[in-house]
Amino acid sequence: MIETIELLGVPIHSLTLDDAAVQIVQAAKAGAGGWVVTPNLDILRRATHDPAFRRMYDATTLRLADGMPLIWASRLRGTPLPERAAGSDLIYRLAVRAADAGVSLYLIGGNPGTADKTSARLRELHPALVIAGTECPPPGFEREDALVQSMAQRVGESGAGIVLVALGCPKQEMLIERVRHRLPHVWFIGVGITFSFVAGEVHRAPVWMQRTGIEWVHRLVQEPRRLARRYLVNGLPFAVRLLVTSTFQGLARKSGKTQPRRVR
Repeated sequence: MIETIELLGVPIHSLTLDDAAVQIVQAAKAGAGGWVVTPNLDILRRATHDPAFRRMYDATTLRLADGMPLIWASRLRGTPLPERAAGSDLIYRLAVRAADAGVSLYLIGGNPGTADKTSARLRELHPALVIAGTECPPPGFEREDALVQSMAQRVGESGAGIVLVALGCPKQEMLIERVRHRLPHVWFIGVGITFSFVAGEVHRAPVWMQRTGIEWVHRLVQEPRRLARRYLVNGLPFAVRLLVTSTFQGLARKSGKTQPRRVR
């Protein structure tokens, strides 16, 4: 049983990156599959505003906080999460654990050739790691059931224990929801732009920007047209709501009026 906290009513597991990687790899080696979502501010907002997305979110096995605003909010409300668990960091922890355990990975998504570059980089870092397959689905593939089911068949035949899906939210979650029941022994993890980071196609923000919660500024400068609405129109007001609500919850807890909700 994993300790869970709630932010705006959305459950998030209290796990470190290492603990999450160990649990995923051990379960995959034992033939028990699952689904990991790494909620950042955008995913948390979707989970509070979109009932269809919330149903997908609630079907996941592990929910790991990706985003410093979520970490700050957990501290303000008196139920601190141990650390940020970004998919872009989790992939490296999984690679080393999977290599040691003999669990293979399958990479789906990214730009054409990006999954192959990511595979080469991970195997360069961990020569014992087995990459069971890579593919970059064509645009609009998710609307063709035959293409989706063919992909699921290839994943199943590959023997992969962990599938990393880098299609962005919510497309990656929608794909995982469609295929995971055919592959109950496989772990699926939505990792967004992670392949581009690993392959060196997109430069990730410096560590100091990641730790201070302004990594989004670095991303916005790189892709202003695509990300302006997400970060400035949707993200900032929602971040204010999250932090203000968490502050009041924390104050109420200190006054003894309420207790923070932690479940197992």
